[in-house]
Amino acid sequence: MAFSKIYQWAADRKGGEAAMLSMMPRVAKPGELAAISDDRYLSEITRCIFKAGFVWRVIENKWPDFEAAFEGFVPLYWQQVPPDVLEELARDERIVRNMQKIRTVPDNARMIVDAAHEYGSFGQFLEQWPSDDEVGLLLWLKKNGARLGGNSAQYFLRRMGWDGFILSNDVVTALRREEVLDASPGSQKALKQAQQAFNAWHRETGLPYSHLSRILSFSVGD
Repeated sequence: MAFSKIYQWAADRKGGEAAMLSMMPRVAKPGELAAISDDRYLSEITRCIFKAGFVWRVIENKWPDFEAAFEGFVPLYWQQVPPDVLEELARDERIVRNMQKIRTVPDNARMIVDAAHEYGSFGQFLEQWPSDDEVGLLLWLKKNGARLGGNSAQYFLRRMGWDGFILSNDVVTALRREEVLDASPGSQKALKQAQQAFNAWHRETGLPYSHLSRILSFSVGD
């Protein structure tokens, strides 16, 4: 089906085109991702990891305390943090005391530092990765980071402004409706099928991938 039909469904469900477009996610402008400091990337990765399987509002409300407890998420420090610091954090009442998630911070700090050594910064690494290969980026993050499988990496990229899709429940439902996805949503096959569909719609419309993803989610329902 042409995406124009999906676009119209979504606009009708959201009270018109202008209302729908006002709800589109922000897409970073050229050079914007490269200008973001590495500590902000580690902070946002950690926030998305702690949100997974938890009440998002609680994490958002406590995030200033997370920033204080993790001393600004400086990757060069956290990549080699002593184990006793992590143990102290697991007792720190300012944050959600989930040791498994706390332990992801050094692993993801090392991922960021390694990418920065090769590309100049983690932001420059993300800047050069094309949206028509989000699957490759997601697999890279899963391989090199910690707890970045599933949708956590997709939400992290979206929050930073990297232009990509999110396989939310509504997006998966819409992709199945359009008969472009028949694999399990968490599988590599599903990611590749979704990528192929979004690449085609991007060529058709010229719209950002994140907007295509949001519009597709809005098209679900009566």
